[in-house]
Amino acid sequence: MSQSPQPQAQTRGIAELLDTLVASEGTGAHGHVKSGALSSGPDAMRNLADAVHFLCLLHGRYPGIVDSAARKAVDAASRKWMDETAQAFAQERAFLSKIAAAVGPVPSTQGQAQCEAAVAAQRKALDMLAESDRNGCAIGAAIALTLDWRTIRVLLDISAQRLEMKVPRCTLPDLRETARLANAVAETPAVERAMAFGAQQLIAQHSGLWDLMAARAASRTHA
Repeated sequence: MSQSPQPQAQTRGIAELLDTLVASEGTGAHGHVKSGALSSGPDAMRNLADAVHFLCLLHGRYPGIVDSAARKAVDAASRKWMDETAQAFAQERAFLSKIAAAVGPVPSTQGQAQCEAAVAAQRKALDMLAESDRNGCAIGAAIALTLDWRTIRVLLDISAQRLEMKVPRCTLPDLRETARLANAVAETPAVERAMAFGAQQLIAQHSGLWDLMAARAASRTHA
């Protein structure tokens, strides 16, 4: 009986770790997003348009991270969460595509081909992450994506509202449900480490995308 709380403490740890990672290093913590460059000022809509198009390159294709990770889910809890999340992301991809079509062409920016190649490389890295055979890696990435997407969705909503588009309800699993899923999956320290690795890599790719968006915005300002 004295040992029973130990795995509970361990699993609470992974849920908190993922939340902390996204809060401290995710989209909402990035300087470009925090600066207001995507939400206010004369260049905000152009910066939003840029972000929408590149988010399409990174996350707009099927299968996405969650779809690929879902194929590896074997237990009932993981499969249910993954199936629900995959359905929700199908709606998010459709919303993203509608905004990209409505917002117009990618803002003219120096080094366009190189930027697209960089994001294609990021997409490949995410595909490899989602296809990883390391138990816990893919689901860690998928969980981090759902957590970080909450901030990305705010940016998409701003874009849609400015374009006078209808904003659909986001149907991604709520935070408590996602935390329970993380707790259920993290059965061993090895799985925890793999989940943390997958999440860290996903957030690193998102951070790289926002670095690129910031550089492109600065390039347009000084052009």
